Amino acid sequence: MNWLDRVIGAVAPAAGLRRVRQRQALRLMQRAYEGAKAGRRTDGWVTAGTGANAEVGPASSRLRERARDLVRNNPYATKAVNALVSNLVGTGIVPRARSRKLAAAKQADQLWVQFAAACDADGLTDFGGLQALIVRSLVESGEVIVRFRDRRVEDGLPVPFQLQVLEPDHLDSGKTEDLADGGYIVQGIEFDAFGRRRAYWLFPVHPGESRGRSVSSRPVPARQVLHLFERLRPGQVRGVPWFAPVILKLRDLDDYDDAELMRKKIEACFAAFVTGAQDEETLGKPSTGIAGDRIESFEPGMIEYLEPGKDVKFAAPSANGDYADYMRMQLHAVAAGVGLTYELLTGDLSQVNYSSIRAGLIEFRRRMEALQWQLIVPGLCQPVWARFIELAQAAGKLPEGEITSEWTAPRFEAVDPLKDIQADILAVRAGVMTLKEAIARQGYDPAQVLAEIAATNAELDAAGITLDTDPRRSTKTGQEKSATSDPSQDPNTL
Repeated sequence: MNWLDRVIGAVAPAAGLRRVRQRQALRLMQRAYEGAKAGRRTDGWVTAGTGANAEVGPASSRLRERARDLVRNNPYATKAVNALVSNLVGTGIVPRARSRKLAAAKQADQLWVQFAAACDADGLTDFGGLQALIVRSLVESGEVIVRFRDRRVEDGLPVPFQLQVLEPDHLDSGKTEDLADGGYIVQGIEFDAFGRRRAYWLFPVHPGESRGRSVSSRPVPARQVLHLFERLRPGQVRGVPWFAPVILKLRDLDDYDDAELMRKKIEACFAAFVTGAQDEETLGKPSTGIAGDRIESFEPGMIEYLEPGKDVKFAAPSANGDYADYMRMQLHAVAAGVGLTYELLTGDLSQVNYSSIRAGLIEFRRRMEALQWQLIVPGLCQPVWARFIELAQAAGKLPEGEITSEWTAPRFEAVDPLKDIQADILAVRAGVMTLKEAIARQGYDPAQVLAEIAATNAELDAAGITLDTDPRRSTKTGQEKSATSDPSQDPNTL
């Protein structure tokens, strides 16, 4: 409190109290958010309060082009894409039909197998292969378009439609306008007056193809298009390449690595340096071999006599002891930026043990599962299944009625399978996990596995065969159970 506050407090206590309170509130506001302060530390920090689409729109094309260039030419970018694809979809996320009518579910499963083998509009792969292609484009370009292509019944397909995967370049990003009916178009995506997606304005041919660029885009109804991208902000309508946070870092790191390689190559070119006085007698009289050629190279067992006053100093290349540590730290940042662990990005396992790599993989797999069940399954798998059931029933290949699906992603390989299996066994015994949950964690359909176990047990019983892996007949140590023993009292019972 300064002298003025003391005077005001003595003359008008209420006014003085208000001044003190306001000054204290001002101090609290000033130190509430240090990051919002303006000063020398933040002079070069330029920010903007733009919306998601205003930020993504102008940058999306260049971000895609640079990300693709990195994937083509940078080994770490290539490894990142491959690692994300193999962990997100692997061999493919597969469905199991569910219906109150078991016969209808079984029929749907059989028809799906046929559809999945013939669903590619390009005729090059199956549904699992399309998933890998879709995720690859999702990572590299930030988004991907999947178009439903209806076919004629006479085309002979299991279900009369196929899937066509398109790069986001097919979307007319330059088309943004308001429509007369209250709708609007944002970067090639048309919305109705309620903000629902109504159509996608697509170029028939990729704008970058050499066979000619289409001058105009055409609207395709939204129900015939799947648009997959990871939404990072509310209201965002287009995707951002997953390499966006590390594009410059990867490029600079690649330049640094090339410069270090060039330095090593230059140093390796200088094997030795000849020193000594250059007087008139020795100037222009270099050492020569038998054929009269100047000696400028070395070979095993060679002995060369130098002129008086000459000396040879061999090159000693400098060692850059910081190179490995610097590369490692930068690659840690790159791995964090693309959502991988350092070990998955580089393949370097020299500094990990079981506990550390397991801890890293747990967090990474949580991220992969979130993308599987929040993006790929609801954005791709379920809409394709719904279309499959709709057209199959319309074509008379499936009975009417609700037929839903349960999707199973490929299981993640255990770091130590024995420890993980033992943990699952203990969890099932303790009642904190069901047997079906344990089977599902392995990436299998519990109903199918239990049915196969029951069928196998029936076949073994009919043949009079007893296996030491059968918990009905053997203890967990492989010993045969007594016919009169109570399994619930046997501590060795599985």
